[in-house]
Amino acid sequence: MNSNSFVMESRPHESGTKHVSGYANYIDDIIEPEGTLYGAIGYSKKAYAIIKKLDLREVWKSEGVVSVVTSADIPGRNDVGAVHDGDPIFPKKAEYFGQPLFAVAATSTELARKAVLKAKIFYKTLKPVIDIKEALRKKLFVLKGRKIKRGNPSKKINKAKNFLKDSFILGSQEHFSLEGQIAFVIPKEDNDFKVYSSTQHPGETQQIIAKMLNQKNNTINVEVRRIGGGFGGKETQSFIFAAICTLLSKKTKLPVKLRMDRDDDILITGKRHDFHSDYEVGFNNRGVIEGVKIKLASRCGISPDLSGAINSRALLHIDNAYYLSDVSVENYLCKTNTSSSTAFRGFGGNQGMMVIENIIDNVASFLRRDPAEIRKINFYQKNRKNITHYGMKIEDNVINEIFSKLIKSSNYKNRRLNIKKFNVKNKYLKKGLAITPVKFGISFTTRHLNQAGALVHIYYADGSVHVSTGAVEMGQGTYTKIAQLVANELGLPFNKIKVSSTRTDKVPNTSASAASSTTDLNGAAAINAVNKIKENLALFVKRKYKVKSDKPVYRNSMVKFKGKTFLFNSLVKEAYLNRVSLSSSGFYSTPKIHFNNKTFLGRPFLYFCYGAAVSEVLVDTLTGENKILRVNILHDHGRAINPAIEKGQIEGGFVQGAGWLTIEEVNWKSNGELTTHSPSTYKIPAVNDMPEKFNVEIYKNLNKENVVNKSKTTGEPPLMLAMSVFFAIKDAIASVRNYTKIPKLNSPATPEAILLSIKNLTNKL
Repeated sequence: MNSNSFVMESRPHESGTKHVSGYANYIDDIIEPEGTLYGAIGYSKKAYAIIKKLDLREVWKSEGVVSVVTSADIPGRNDVGAVHDGDPIFPKKAEYFGQPLFAVAATSTELARKAVLKAKIFYKTLKPVIDIKEALRKKLFVLKGRKIKRGNPSKKINKAKNFLKDSFILGSQEHFSLEGQIAFVIPKEDNDFKVYSSTQHPGETQQIIAKMLNQKNNTINVEVRRIGGGFGGKETQSFIFAAICTLLSKKTKLPVKLRMDRDDDILITGKRHDFHSDYEVGFNNRGVIEGVKIKLASRCGISPDLSGAINSRALLHIDNAYYLSDVSVENYLCKTNTSSSTAFRGFGGNQGMMVIENIIDNVASFLRRDPAEIRKINFYQKNRKNITHYGMKIEDNVINEIFSKLIKSSNYKNRRLNIKKFNVKNKYLKKGLAITPVKFGISFTTRHLNQAGALVHIYYADGSVHVSTGAVEMGQGTYTKIAQLVANELGLPFNKIKVSSTRTDKVPNTSASAASSTTDLNGAAAINAVNKIKENLALFVKRKYKVKSDKPVYRNSMVKFKGKTFLFNSLVKEAYLNRVSLSSSGFYSTPKIHFNNKTFLGRPFLYFCYGAAVSEVLVDTLTGENKILRVNILHDHGRAINPAIEKGQIEGGFVQGAGWLTIEEVNWKSNGELTTHSPSTYKIPAVNDMPEKFNVEIYKNLNKENVVNKSKTTGEPPLMLAMSVFFAIKDAIASVRNYTKIPKLNSPATPEAILLSIKNLTNKL
């Protein structure tokens, strides 16, 4: 790599100005061809029922309706499950409230939405299972769970000086992307279809549609320029909307747009898995965990979707940053009559991490010690206690350094003393302080997904560069960073690089933009393509000018060989005139990773991201209201490609995590109806929920692995930094009893949950 200034440089997001000015084009902004129709979905009003009759006669008669589609109109596979079947496009039996049953195409969105309401659906109502505990009792599972074990935790727990046993609940979370689910399909000649989909996975979207239509993949071209947020909610959940939209387009032979209303969007789509956990832990008087047994049960909804991989990642991250010598974890993937739970930023890792952090926190409370001390004493070390429970050696551990540095820089110890003094003086307002670590593994745990392709063109006329990859730009700045990487490799100004829409006819077989691997994979693929073009140029120079072409330097729009220097524009023009290829595909596959799903042993991750956060909160013990006063973050993202974008990701991830753990609450009625399905019933963090003081510092560190620019990702790991907010609230609650009792607090820590925790604590007098 050439030492140009285009990486490690804080550049604006390539669409930043367009985002804030309204000029960024999303799917709903695409100019619609004449004759475009608009779709709407009719869905089940029962959580579990046999559909005895679907009477759509009045729907057909409704104003503006051009077509109606049901399962009978599907020529191929009636399922959008990416890994397993179980997510029918239109089912014969309703299995959750909000499940699509049919769809219409009409001359306007309003008329389409009015039309679906005229359906007469006759049900034979069955008793739904909504609750995780009920699913456990009835042994209803979407997939078989697993149990992993290291050492002899039962023996260690029995011999331990101290013992705790309890349960912990983690709530669900709605993705609530600013751009909701949407698809726009234009039929082409030869029964081809151009599909615009707000999806994180264009390649799988292509495959799902092709299977549904019983057509070849090469007849479906999926394009994504940008999506207005995904967070995992458009990894698989977007498939059904793209499929239905394409089905309507095929039947009508006209362009069709399907844009979901916010309420319907939330009702139909899956959420973050909520978890119930039970644990037993044995520990010594110093707070060292000697044995721990954990049971995890998650609400998976009606189908597996991605639950297998998500629950596996929860098991892989049950340790967070702690060495667990003797541990057993078993999980249960519960089937419930709710929408299929799906990917969400963290992908199960954060749920596992919260369980062990709660255990650590309770151990500290039991021993009446500062939780920071108990956390530190249980950390992985560099040359010992460095093998995970799944057999991976940790070779890049910096958590001890980050933790110690942040304790010092945030003035943690003095603030803790001052907060205790504050709490003594104030009867109803209580402050809390907590520091929590993050160790998060980076790579897809499904090995074959760790690959990416790219296509790079250099245009000889002006030396400009066009890049296409499998990466989806969803606000995280991956287009900007890939352009910076390519500019750096070619020694060109940033404005000479253009990263185009993600298209399946340009870069095939793409993996999802997920798992915090998008830039790692696609950036490396783009560099691979660039290097192939540079090899072509080097051979040309060597052949024509008889100069050594080893390691030419690309810098400042110049290319320097030994004994010969060219202007970049001149070189590529001359190469073109001599019939040298200025275009190439690129490919990258993540090295070193291997994992045996049967034994649950191996190396599922290329590297780890580390970080820590200190959060200070204020809790009103009379109302349960709370405020984040101050946050200090120290996060490791290697040698940053774009520090400004990375910092934005850290801040955004933290706030989203705080929302999950304190504000955002998903609730179902006993009949399976989702009650929190609109902005009026589901609260996400707003400006007032931001920390009053928000200090983010980057830990200077190089990625030890051969990743682009020696950087580390900032996609998912920052969300887990918000664990510090939850435990700061728990710390404030503990002060009500002068830290003599262990508070029982489940997530999210809403005002109601806080008041309940205080009530339970004070009733133990």
